[in-house]
Amino acid sequence: MATYDGVFDTLGLRDWCDAGAKDGPMSMADLLAQTSGGSDTAASLWDLPFPSLDALHDACGAIPQSRDLTQGLEQGFLFIRDGLRLVVDPLTQPLSWLLEDALWAMTSTPWWIMIPLLLAVTWMVSRSGKLVGFIAAMIGLLAFINHYDAAMETLAIIFVCAFICVLFGVPIGIAMSRSDRMQKSAIPVLDMLQTLPPFVYLIPLIFLFSVTEPKLYGIAIILYAIVPVVRLTDLGIRLVDKDVIEAADAFGMTERQKLFGVQIPLALPNIMAGVNQTIMMSLAMVVIASLVSAPGLGVLVLRGIRNLELGVGLVAGFGIVVLAIALDRVTKASLARIDSSQASR
Repeated sequence: MATYDGVFDTLGLRDWCDAGAKDGPMSMADLLAQTSGGSDTAASLWDLPFPSLDALHDACGAIPQSRDLTQGLEQGFLFIRDGLRLVVDPLTQPLSWLLEDALWAMTSTPWWIMIPLLLAVTWMVSRSGKLVGFIAAMIGLLAFINHYDAAMETLAIIFVCAFICVLFGVPIGIAMSRSDRMQKSAIPVLDMLQTLPPFVYLIPLIFLFSVTEPKLYGIAIILYAIVPVVRLTDLGIRLVDKDVIEAADAFGMTERQKLFGVQIPLALPNIMAGVNQTIMMSLAMVVIASLVSAPGLGVLVLRGIRNLELGVGLVAGFGIVVLAIALDRVTKASLARIDSSQASR
């Protein structure tokens, strides 16, 4: 006798329960119960199971099991997959093109052109000779251990995904800062994106796209990494001094002039901090995205795990740390320049 049989009998639902019972193969528990003659005494209060779907199903066959719920979700997703793909596939195809072009450009360009180009970009954003020398040493170290191509692939993915995160994240953050209603509706979505385990992002995308399509891992990286730049853009604009806004109103500035001439420049340190965190989260997700054919250093880490090649995994992991340090130093140097320029005004 199941634990909650008496509940359904008392409520007069036994006929409904029996009508909904499935004529499937008998479980081992049911077989043992019939073998023992069904004379088992009722379970004590101490052993009373929580009234979950499975426990209630044992007493009433009309109640679905938990596996029916998960199968229903899967079947529902598969039912709408083709229609969803017709809409999402054309919209996300440019992401595949961007990733493919960036990977081709970063890997096909000779090192004696690419490395000076990266150093020039570092100088432009930081104006620091020490940082340029540090970045040159880090890239040279990766090239010395034959990880140059993998590092360039990782950088290409990060550049594209971080750019798209900023391109969409900053306007979303601005819209949130200008509307309390939008902020309240967006915060639960951002909380969900920030707390979902990284592997969960890959599950629906694997069913929606081919594993060979770059947009599969690109979308996963963007969804995982876009949250900081959205939150910190919203926070930065909301923290702009009210007296400054009142002064802008007194000068007759329009909303557009206040946004681009006052709010965004004053919020730029917070926005750049969000960009820094977005880049770091993109780098973390690139390693996980190697499970779905994302190229780069993550592939070598995955190879070390699968084949138990300790040296390969550790060296690739060290390469990821080197890239993380280099990208963090560059973004923080640019942030320091912004702070100093604002302080000198």
